Amino acid sequence: MGVSYLLDTHAVLWLLGDPQRMPSRLVDELADPETQLWVSSASAMEIATKVRIGKLPVAEPLIAAWSDRLGEIDADELPITARHALLAGSLTWHHRDPFDRFLAAQSITDGIPLVTSDPVLQALPGLSTHW
Repeated sequence: MGVSYLLDTHAVLWLLGDPQRMPSRLVDELADPETQLWVSSASAMEIATKVRIGKLPVAEPLIAAWSDRLGEIDADELPITARHALLAGSLTWHHRDPFDRFLAAQSITDGIPLVTSDPVLQALPGLSTHW
């Protein structure tokens, strides 16, 4: 098996619905069968929350077919554990977004680089990112 990556929520959305928003070399790399992709439970909650409050209505079909859609990109779900939650709550980082905190904690704890274009996440010390 090659490299593993944890996808930030926007990377999941773009890879599934708008891949031209990502660098083509990155899309090719993520599609490589040797690359292991992970999608956090936090991303599922973030997308469902944004659909519910009307900020992301276009993603409603995605949440209705979550597992099938992840299968299309050969991604596995990464559950949130107590270890992830404890680190997410303990990070001395002024960023208040709970979804980003979970993604960062999972990436750090599990040693999986986070695929993100978010400069706030890219600047977090100790977090390995890829874009």
